[in-house]
Amino acid sequence: MQQVERIQVEELVAEIMTRLQALDSLKAENIGAVRREFSKRLSKAEPQIVIEVALRLINEEKFESRLVAYALVCNHRAAFRSLGEKELEQLGRGIDSWEDVDTFACCLSGQAWRERQIADEVIFHWAHSDNRWWRRAALVSTVPLNTRARGGKGDTDRTLEVCRILVRDRDDMVVKAMSWALRELVIWDAEAVHRFLEEYKGVLAARVVREVRNKLTTGLKNPRR
Repeated sequence: MQQVERIQVEELVAEIMTRLQALDSLKAENIGAVRREFSKRLSKAEPQIVIEVALRLINEEKFESRLVAYALVCNHRAAFRSLGEKELEQLGRGIDSWEDVDTFACCLSGQAWRERQIADEVIFHWAHSDNRWWRRAALVSTVPLNTRARGGKGDTDRTLEVCRILVRDRDDMVVKAMSWALRELVIWDAEAVHRFLEEYKGVLAARVVREVRNKLTTGLKNPRR
């Protein structure tokens, strides 16, 4: 990156952080308004500029700056299309909460995976990680495969392969993500989900079995009694 571009990136990041810090409330709509303004300003920027702005925002170690970082990349077509394994793992650096993970996986990694910008093995590698947050990221990355609102058209094979890798994991963050992944697949392939529950009924966490069976039979995660 040239010196002029580095200065441009630093100035943009400083301005974004100033705008975020000036917000009366960190509600999603307020953060979103800031992001949309800067998306317009970056609309004609080269992909590497947008990625670099995002990486600098992540270094600020605040959820609101990370949220803006991911949304800037997601909403810049060329920047999003430039994402590969290296870029995603850089953008995922430091994820350490369910909010971080779910934003990263739903906005970036899951959609990049759906579009075949990264190999299946990348997600499977995350599923084998010693880091609970990367294991959760692997499962949540299946959500954009199966959620219509995020462009999903159903992907039984890839979803269930990640679930199989983590079927014995009892970390609470992973268990909750397992339930979410399977419930999102129900709308496309309820029979495959039912077979998965039967195959692993003695292995899956009780919470997963309960919530997914509820989804299969009532359409709801936790139906009212």
